[in-house]
Amino acid sequence: MHAGNRAMTPSPLRLQPKFDHRLWGGQRLARWLGLPEPLPTDLAEIWLVYAENPILNGPLAGKTLGQAAQTWGEALLGRVCIPHYDHDFPQLTKFIDANDRLSIQVHPDDTYAHTVEAHTGFHGKTEAWYILHAEPGATLIYGLNRPSHREEFARAVAEGWLEDLVHYLPVQAGDVIFVPAGTLHAINEGILLFEIQQKSDLTYRVYDYQRLGPDGRPRALHLEKALDVIRYEPPAQEKIPPLQLEEGRDLLVACPYFALERHHLTTPRAYSTRPSSFETWTVIQGAATVAGEFLGLGQALVLPASLGAYRIQPHDEAVLLRTYYPDLPTDLLEPLRKQGYSDQRIAQTVKYG
Repeated sequence: MHAGNRAMTPSPLRLQPKFDHRLWGGQRLARWLGLPEPLPTDLAEIWLVYAENPILNGPLAGKTLGQAAQTWGEALLGRVCIPHYDHDFPQLTKFIDANDRLSIQVHPDDTYAHTVEAHTGFHGKTEAWYILHAEPGATLIYGLNRPSHREEFARAVAEGWLEDLVHYLPVQAGDVIFVPAGTLHAINEGILLFEIQQKSDLTYRVYDYQRLGPDGRPRALHLEKALDVIRYEPPAQEKIPPLQLEEGRDLLVACPYFALERHHLTTPRAYSTRPSSFETWTVIQGAATVAGEFLGLGQALVLPASLGAYRIQPHDEAVLLRTYYPDLPTDLLEPLRKQGYSDQRIAQTVKYG
């Protein structure tokens, strides 16, 4: 940290979101957020909190979130993620609108990423989804519907019957799906969701329904690497049941890379960041003022680990999603055990194995 920056106190960070247009995107996300006409026809993702997003407020306005992490270090990031990520911002949160089905794909874990993909500089990619809206009958592809193996899977792709081997999971609003690295997956049409993931862009596309990309050619597949990392056993658990931490506050899912909570507020509530981690807040219903910053529907805020006490004031009623980088034993396992939850029940929501 430069000497001139030591006196610069980290403050709440508003970011310029990134709008991502893809061939499978649509207008549902734009309508939900009330974006101005004319609405784009292919808005697929909005990257809310990402290292490359520019900062809109405070002393580092114009810099990126990643540059703020380099400048403020532990004061922004907290102490827990730095041994793993140094001064890189470790998470990405986004909205996804699947107007059409996404490709069937898989992500590698940290070990594979750090060896085979070391030249990219990326870590592995574990993610989780919170379903905001699902059309009747909407499904995800989530793993395989029976045990398989590398040779059979490759044959299914080559012969065109992979769709018979995958597991289709019906979903509805409020469902939480944990997608650890190695899980074959795809978001099918008719689904709007919030995603929290490791900051990584390592995606191995396995199958894309013979679609053509913007250049008129079939999109690239990455089958050999995918075959290296796919989990060939069906998932042991499909949906993640929430754990109530207190009235109006539910833990939706947690793992070594992130924790995701849902907060339902009708009155002001006092909070405090911990020295161990930053926090991100995203409004998914209503509006709220968080640490002095007004957030409308779909807006997000990053709170530095060193911020300390702050308040959230809902405007009438609000639902927000909170993410952070957890110290699982201290932040979650010990408090949940003290609340009387069994280790078996905790393990359904906290993936610490």
